[in-house]
Amino acid sequence: MKRLKYFGLAALVVVLSSVLIYSVDRDEVHLGSSMYVPADVSFSNEKAPLEVYDVKERFERELLVNANLHSSTILIIKRANRAFPVIEPILKEYNVPDDFKYLAVIESSLTNAVSSAGARGFWQFMEGTAKESGMEVTLTVDERYHLVKSTHAACKYLLKAKEKFGSWTLAAASYNAGMAGIANQIESQKVSNYYDLLLNEETSRYVFRILALKQIMENPQNFGFAVNKDDLYELLPTKKVEVDSTINDLADFAKTQGINYKILKLHNPWLRDKKLPNPTKKLYVIEIPTEGY
Repeated sequence: MKRLKYFGLAALVVVLSSVLIYSVDRDEVHLGSSMYVPADVSFSNEKAPLEVYDVKERFERELLVNANLHSSTILIIKRANRAFPVIEPILKEYNVPDDFKYLAVIESSLTNAVSSAGARGFWQFMEGTAKESGMEVTLTVDERYHLVKSTHAACKYLLKAKEKFGSWTLAAASYNAGMAGIANQIESQKVSNYYDLLLNEETSRYVFRILALKQIMENPQNFGFAVNKDDLYELLPTKKVEVDSTINDLADFAKTQGINYKILKLHNPWLRDKKLPNPTKKLYVIEIPTEGY
């Protein structure tokens, strides 16, 4: 009887294991084969030629990768509700296509990121480029972390790139590889379209990452993302306080505004020290939240 009992238990384990393995394999096939892939995609009204086999494959790669980065992509969707209302009107002011907000998405995941090369902020400016663009970068003030000012600087760059290349797609690629880098490849390869260029791995994937995030964020339900409106991060209302003198202690200054040091820094990440020296009497605008903190 004991031998029969053990045999029965062993048989049950084998059956259950087989069912489990079959279920896992089946789910994996289901995930891979059912991914929604749009028939047409475009960036800034410039169509991506998905009928070209390598273009389609490169696009699907980025779509599949980002659609399965669940925690990261959900956080990006939540942050966009707070960041896009700041970015979108500035793009419109410069007549830069709205699709470029997705360039900021792939550059920084809509955070004040710091790259291994030293690029900073939502738009990932290097120090030299930031200064050339008119942003202040010192030990106490770094406007690469200022979303409004860095978005203005990004727009100015993109307009120059569009004028040079005649294509918004190439302008986007040049944001990654530099205008000189893209121009050199166009000259040596004797083509004038991003999708015809053979580029380094990062720049080759760059525009496709933008296209993928655009598709996912515009149609999240098609890719299995369902974020409730109440769960999106809000852009809190603020008042603007003008300062044209030195602030010796930002923690004390925060208290005079009815907030603490942490809240002050969260809303003004461009303030990089515990004080704000201002011997030249430059006018700074500090944002103070009026609710929700």
